[in-house]
Amino acid sequence: MKTEDLAKQILDIIGVSNITYATHCATRLRFNVKDEALVDLKALDRLEGVLKAQFSSGQLQIVIGAKVKSVFDAVSGILDLEPNNIEVQEVKQKKNPISRVVETIAGVFGPVIPVLIGCGMVKSVFSILIAMKLIETSSGTYQIFNLISDLIFYFFPFFLAVSAAKKFKTNEYLAVALAGAYMYPTIMEGAMNAAKTGISSLSFFGLPILLVNYKSTIIPIILSVWVMSYVYRFIDKRIPDMFKILFVPMLVLFIMVPLGLIVIGPFGTYIGSSVAQIVTYLYTANGVIGAFLFGTFRPVLIIFGMHYAITPINSQLIAEYGYSVISPANLTGNLAQAGACLGVFLLLKNKISKSGALTSGVTALFGITEPAIFGYNLKYKKPFICAMVAGGIGAAYINVWGGGATALILPGLLALPTYIADSYIHILIGVAISISLALIGVLIFGIDEDKVPASVSGSTGTTDAATSTAAATVQNTSAEKMNSTSEVASPGEKIMVGSPINGVVKNISEIDDPIFALGSGAAIESEDGKVFAPFDGTVLSLFPTKHAIGLVSAEGVEMLIHVGINTVKLKGKYFTTHVQQDQKVKQGDLLIEFDREAIKAAGFDTVVPVIISNTYAYQGVDQVAVNRVAKNEALLCIHT
Repeated sequence: MKTEDLAKQILDIIGVSNITYATHCATRLRFNVKDEALVDLKALDRLEGVLKAQFSSGQLQIVIGAKVKSVFDAVSGILDLEPNNIEVQEVKQKKNPISRVVETIAGVFGPVIPVLIGCGMVKSVFSILIAMKLIETSSGTYQIFNLISDLIFYFFPFFLAVSAAKKFKTNEYLAVALAGAYMYPTIMEGAMNAAKTGISSLSFFGLPILLVNYKSTIIPIILSVWVMSYVYRFIDKRIPDMFKILFVPMLVLFIMVPLGLIVIGPFGTYIGSSVAQIVTYLYTANGVIGAFLFGTFRPVLIIFGMHYAITPINSQLIAEYGYSVISPANLTGNLAQAGACLGVFLLLKNKISKSGALTSGVTALFGITEPAIFGYNLKYKKPFICAMVAGGIGAAYINVWGGGATALILPGLLALPTYIADSYIHILIGVAISISLALIGVLIFGIDEDKVPASVSGSTGTTDAATSTAAATVQNTSAEKMNSTSEVASPGEKIMVGSPINGVVKNISEIDDPIFALGSGAAIESEDGKVFAPFDGTVLSLFPTKHAIGLVSAEGVEMLIHVGINTVKLKGKYFTTHVQQDQKVKQGDLLIEFDREAIKAAGFDTVVPVIISNTYAYQGVDQVAVNRVAKNEALLCIHT
């Protein structure tokens, strides 16, 4: 599916008017919506290109994988994402405080993640060059590399000011001005020279402004922008329009800069330092247990989209101590999922699934684990559990040897140069433990491939959510519905499938639907408005809207017959059904009648896509009919 088509379908399902905020992280689209009840998660799950859709911590998260940036760009092209143009949330939904905090952190840090990763990758290359003695520490090259890798941490308040302003729907430039106040030379140099000068504060109308080093801080600017969002709205409502440009920014700065420097900044810095000290203490006192638990349950945080809530803690630790003690658990947790997925690859028999597992496993080795987790490990359950345990053991091992990370970067193989330990060999051993234990565990415990239905392929999807449901129903219920005496074709044989329609045949790629056009099947313009059973079999799904029907033959061929494009909107009008779900049918039985002229008059295309929905089970599907075809005449040839 094209990126633009996927973005459009996602927004169609969510509802553009239902969205109040949109952003993305390394692998997920993240939306705040007015009413969660209006979002069909199952319809999102069935879209080709979507690995998983879920609500977590008050936020709609759609797992896309590595191409999330291009999908988000397409979403941005459809939505107006400027803060002042996003509609205010109308439907208030109760969320617990933890959910609100996690949602806020994810919303603020999400847009900054690419810069964090970029700087981290530079630090990784930087470390390799130093280790290989390709650059001198006294050279200008060294200084520039160091500048690039550290700039995100030094100027963190500026980056977070912009994303926090978008999250809290307030003026971005005033938010940057607040960050500028924290980073102003008078404050920064005063803080650095306080020990020499003995001056630790400034007086502002008798109130003390503490000289604090706000480099790399996180909480002060987020709290400041949050408070500013209320101050800004309060002032903006009370100033006449003709004077807003003069007085609103001035009054906001008059209030917020002193308030930030006197109260919010020092308070936020104290909170950040306390969190870093607590985490460090826990890892020092009970490090092995803490590392094992975090390494074990990190994949669970990924499932619920809460792993970015750890980012501020990692950032604070690096800012305070120069390295993070919890980062190794991120690394081992990710690589264990990669090992488990590669184990799944070795065990799978289906060629298409096998190829996908290999790709997902390799991707996970470089830090993007969602395809491996949602596509394979979680689906087969045992691999996911094996990876959890292996990741925990690897993290505990590295912790024993004083492991840590000096940069925030996608936890994968490319991040290895940024990790440190008493001896670097222990980092490599911990990584090897995580990957190998997970892979071996999967090979020992195996997977139940036959019990897990293959995912609905893109060829069975459609912009019509109900049709996606039809395709999914055909696939997911066929094993249960087929007669135990079904005759299954042997490998290498051909199955000829008759036409369910009297009419003119088209190539499936010619129809006006980007999803059906990618399908394996044919399209037919009906001449008499009737749908017949193309083979002996069972009705697997029959929608209340009567526009789509799913069948399975005695040989196991699964077929979706969809009358028209987007005809679900007719809600059953102009359709008559002659069968029921689960009913046995004979070839030639009348299944559905529809009024072609009335449907056309209502503005809908009446072409009938005929799709083979379990193509994963076969080598290929060819259209054999051309021009006109009558019911039961050969339409498709399936290669087993």
